[in-house]
Amino acid sequence: MAQKDATVAELTKNFEDSTAVLLTEYRGLTVAQLKELRNSIRQDADYAVVKNTLTKIAANNAGIDSLDDDLKGPSAIAFVHGDPVAVAKGLRAFAKAHPLLVIKGGYFDGAPLSAEEVGKLADLESREVLLAKLAGAFKASLFQAAYVFNAPLSKAVRTVDALREKQESAA
Repeated sequence: MAQKDATVAELTKNFEDSTAVLLTEYRGLTVAQLKELRNSIRQDADYAVVKNTLTKIAANNAGIDSLDDDLKGPSAIAFVHGDPVAVAKGLRAFAKAHPLLVIKGGYFDGAPLSAEEVGKLADLESREVLLAKLAGAFKASLFQAAYVFNAPLSKAVRTVDALREKQESAA
């Protein structure tokens, strides 16, 4: 009983500390394949095989009740502490290579995710790419603003220069 209480406490802490939780079914995967999956998402998530009843209790303790229906069969959870998009992409890529891995759903930003929504999350670009695009947009806006501010000045200079040339040619 003490072992179960400790497991529930640890799972509850994992739910509370995670930015997202992605639930999978690993039926038929070998230990080596699970290790490969863990290594592929290790930078952004901890992947753990869990007992469904203890996980339900821990999720409910953390205020998450949307996973109850999906916690059937052999379950494993990716507790995301980094970029959720990168983890969703990693899980989807692994599932394509190993069809026995099934993404059941998850929980992100206070809302439950279906398997389809996890797929949509994986379709998003990574945080770094989005930040780079935003920086590029800011840079383009700055160059455009500089051009707009310099245009009247350069037009005035060209006009004065044309008037000067006209006066010199008339004189």
